[in-house]
Amino acid sequence: MKKKLLIITTGGTLACIQDEKGLIPGLSGRDILDYISDITDLYQVDFLELFQLDSANIQPKNWQTLAETIYEKHRDYDGVVIFHGTDTMAYTSSVLSFMLPNIPIPVVLTGSQLSILNPLADAVENCRCAIHMAASSIPGIFLAFNRKVILGTRASKVRTTSFHAFESINYPYIGEINSRGLDLQSSYIPRLTGPCKLRKDLEEKVFLIKLVPGFDGKIFQLLYEQGYRGVIIEAFGLGGIPSLSSEVMKDLEEVIRKGMAVVVKSQCPYEGSDLSVYETGHAALQAGVFQAYDMSTEAVVTKLMWLLGSYHHREDIEKNFYKNLAGELRIPETILL
Repeated sequence: MKKKLLIITTGGTLACIQDEKGLIPGLSGRDILDYISDITDLYQVDFLELFQLDSANIQPKNWQTLAETIYEKHRDYDGVVIFHGTDTMAYTSSVLSFMLPNIPIPVVLTGSQLSILNPLADAVENCRCAIHMAASSIPGIFLAFNRKVILGTRASKVRTTSFHAFESINYPYIGEINSRGLDLQSSYIPRLTGPCKLRKDLEEKVFLIKLVPGFDGKIFQLLYEQGYRGVIIEAFGLGGIPSLSSEVMKDLEEVIRKGMAVVVKSQCPYEGSDLSVYETGHAALQAGVFQAYDMSTEAVVTKLMWLLGSYHHREDIEKNFYKNLAGELRIPETILL
């Protein structure tokens, strides 16, 4: 019997047509089907058109709608494919991993760098990879692109025009298409730990700061006054924050004391943070920050949004921040010891 798959369309470049103002999503699921029917004919496929959005316009409310839809439909299908714009696809794959813990079927996001209308597009090949991954029976949230399958919480867009647009941050690929077909590495896939639950509450008031020389810390209080509950700081190197001026740390300590959750990660995408190495990192830990270790920026942002939406006490937020919930986090053994 053919496996039953659901393809959810949300817009993005893959579905774009040329408008007088530029490229805009305009192709329906049925339009797209004409280009991938040789793949979909292998399965029983249903289409659901959920959005027609450039992914730069995807908002947390869209994530919630998408998570609700997948949760409602997942018992009726063997797998789900989501066509999504590339700009925020890694954020979506990360947040769905937290909102749909223990999803028992494959949910695979994909998109393209060129519209499927373009004869040179990468769209068909990406659809092929995503659809076959969705039929793999391997549970979890994944992103398929350029013949690679990436764990949802480890994906990051690192190139703007190349077909090799996404990378797996500090984690092996889940699978690759090669001469053996879809070659999957099941040992890298997180195991189910219980029944699937929908946990869709999110805190939108989360802000990302990238440090530059000359940073003075005054923005922390401004963000607190604007109602932000969480801040992620992309610090220097292993996680250094300027400490020569006592005002930076005082401002940081003050907003943390008032209840703001502050996470420090490295600006470097690879190899992660370790705030225990340098004095500048120690000072931040003493101020009460959490550190991100080897998480991607997309995973840190969405995990903090999800934690702040799910929990209200600092102890619960901290405890769960340092849990590896969906393959997003590895704490070095030397730290655990």
